Order: sequence, then structure tokens, then C-alpha cells
Amino acid sequence: MTRDEILEIIEDENIHFFRLQFVDIFGFMKNVALPKSQIGKALDGNIMFDGSSIDGFVRINESDMYLKPDYNTFAVMPWRSRNGVAAARIICDVYKHDNTPFEGCPRVNLKRVLAEAKELGYTMNVGTEAEFFLFEQDEKGLPTTVTNDVAGYFSLDPEDKANDCRREIIETLEQMGFEIEASHHEVSEGQHEINFKYADALTAADNTVTFKWVVKSIAQKYKLHATFMPKPIFGINGSGMHTNQSLFNLDGTNAFFDESDPLQLSKVAYAYIAGALKGARGFAAVTNPLVNSYKRLVPGYEAPVYAAWSASNRSALIRIPASRGLSTRTEIRCPDPTCNPYLAFAMMLNSGLDGVKNNLTPPPEVKKDIFKMTAAEMVEANISVMPGSLKEAIDELKANPISRPTLGDHIYEKYVAAKEKEWDSYRIAVTDWEIREYLSVY
Repeated sequence: MTRDEILEIIEDENIHFFRLQFVDIFGFMKNVALPKSQIGKALDGNIMFDGSSIDGFVRINESDMYLKPDYNTFAVMPWRSRNGVAAARIICDVYKHDNTPFEGCPRVNLKRVLAEAKELGYTMNVGTEAEFFLFEQDEKGLPTTVTNDVAGYFSLDPEDKANDCRREIIETLEQMGFEIEASHHEVSEGQHEINFKYADALTAADNTVTFKWVVKSIAQKYKLHATFMPKPIFGINGSGMHTNQSLFNLDGTNAFFDESDPLQLSKVAYAYIAGALKGARGFAAVTNPLVNSYKRLVPGYEAPVYAAWSASNRSALIRIPASRGLSTRTEIRCPDPTCNPYLAFAMMLNSGLDGVKNNLTPPPEVKKDIFKMTAAEMVEANISVMPGSLKEAIDELKANPISRPTLGDHIYEKYVAAKEKEWDSYRIAVTDWEIREYLSVY
């Protein structure tokens, strides 16, 4: 899309309000809202903001930063139209006051990592499957953990009472340019999934943060609270973000496909799988970034706890979906939807490329249900266990040699410091569980 095309849409759609959006290092979408009179200035990348006010960005004496829009991300916001007046958004890269890209911007960082992959001859395609819960609000409009349905996997009306909300989410996403492939109720009560078409990694990251924003916005219209929290309720399945990914050669062919192989996987695919398995414990703090993330990554709830791969086994960390040809891909099943997709994609890509560059060979495919294997059987199959806590994941991130080069010095240091602070806050907190277990006994 060009500047002139955007200005034409702004006139045709009577757009009077414009949001410049960007993402901080923790994946939270931020925005600067502008009136119509400032749209031209915004499209030229001349809007400044105070970067010192954003967690993980810069100090107060380095605060002046620019928002440089990516014209391809322009979209009208259908739910914000009122009395014939519309609003639109555009996603931006953050630049420093000297007009150079800011290394602490996750989108800028992913672009850098993708450019390095391109020098090796590859582009990355990604498709995310972000699950979420819809909860009732209380009389004050605050979220509860009370679901508005009693439905289960693929349930129909009347059990799935969120159909209307989910349908409006889909309609809104389609109006914003998404190609929706499917939607359904998930396993747990109140849990849902909407699948949209894969894209190049940068667009997929943009789509993922946009998807989460739209889901929350439309749910609010129905007086529901949408949450992507990995494990909001004990005893039922949590929410994951299975991440389908593939490498394409620069000529547009799928680098993972080899028709002559028994599984129709190429040497590049096997090496990528090996690299991802090798790096899984080391990228968990990015793909699973919360204390709560590790309440989901436990055996017994379909979450992938064990670093293994399979062409069919859903208990493995990496699954190979059945489609072949251009659709040949890996599905890394550990990420959850609270991750920053720009950082998560970068870490998973460079982990896989570590395998490709070093011609790594993965362990044999695991066809057995890993949840039923003994410890000795897992050792024999060379299966490692994912971190059991955020603290363990942070330590693995720090020990992972690709972490700092992938995230860059700025993001790496700010991210690790913030997550260590988060863990320490949790570590010293007195929880409801402790009160229930100990107060009356001791």
C-alpha cells in the first residue's frame, strides 16, 4: 500500500482518528492517537513520543523517539466507527532521534534477524494458533474466572454461548484483511480458538498482536473479558499458541519439502527440527514468559512438556502436520499467547537455523505417548524436559549462546532484568495456597 492509497481510503471512509501502534519488549501494544489534521505528518514518520515512558525502552535523557509507519499494516478499525466517522491504525517501527532504527524495538529486531536469515538464503513463514478464554465480568466490570458457557471441544449451540461474540471477532478481522480459516470452541469451558492464514514472519507477528487486540476489544462489547493468560483456572487445559513455521528458499520453494524422503522432509527440515529441540529450553523464557506460563507446562493437560518431535504425536514439543508440498512445516507447541511474537519468532528461527548451519541431526521421531513413558525410556530416547519455572527458564535463556545475538544487547538485558524482577516478586509473595495449607495448621 502507498501513502496516496492510504490518504484516498482516509477520505473515502471519513477517517477522523488515527492510531500509530507499536509494541514494547513484553509484547504489549501501545499507541499514539492523532486527529485527522496530523495524518499526513504521521505517514511521513514525523510523529515523536517519549520513549522513557515505555518499559524497557530508554532513559529519560534519551527519550525523544519517532514512529515510522509500515504502510502495509494500515487498517480501518470497524468497531470504532460512530455516526459515519471512522478510525484507523497503522503499525510502526520505533526510531531514535537521529533517525536510525531503535535496537530496543522488537519489530526492528525481528527485521534484523530475518535479514540475516535471508543472507543464508531463507525466508520464514509463520502461522499462530492463539487460544483464549472468555470470562464473565462482575457488576463493576472487572474480570472474573466464571465462563459464559459449559461447552467443550467443537461444541455447537446452545452449549457454546459465545458464538455471537466469536462471529463478530471473525467479521472484524476479515474487514481488517485477515483470511480466517476456522474457528471453534476449545477443550475447556469458555476456551476458544480462531485460526487465520499464515504469512511471512513479520506480517504474522503483526497479525498476532492485532488478533489479540481485536479479540479483547470485541469481547468487551459483549461484557466479556477475553484473556490470553496461559493457565487461568487450575485443573483444566490452559491456552497455548501453537506456532507453525517453515523456511522458504528465495525462489519461493519450501525448503522443508523433499518428496524422496519417507516423511517427505528435507535435510534442512530435519536440521531445523534438531536446532529447535536443542534450543527449546533456552528460548522458553521468551515463548513462555510468565510465572503462570509454567502452570500450563505440566504433564496431563496436553501441554508439550518434553522436547521431542513427531510426525503425528501431539504429546511432542514439535509436531509435523500432515500437509506437504508448499504446506510442509513444523509446529512448535510450547509457546503461549502472552509471548511477544516478534521476539518469540526471532528466537525460534535462530534456534532452527543453528541446526541448519551446523548440520545437526535430530533424535529419532517419538511415536509413543511421551506422557506414558518412564524416565529411563525418555533418557534412552534423548528427550529433555522443558523448564519447570520462570526462574529455570531465565537461567536457560542466559546460558543459551544464541539469546543475546538474537535479541540484541538492549532487549536481552532489559528483558532478563524484568523477568528476574518478576520472578523475585512471585518468589516472596504469600499466596492463597499457602494461607489455606498452613495458616490453620501451624
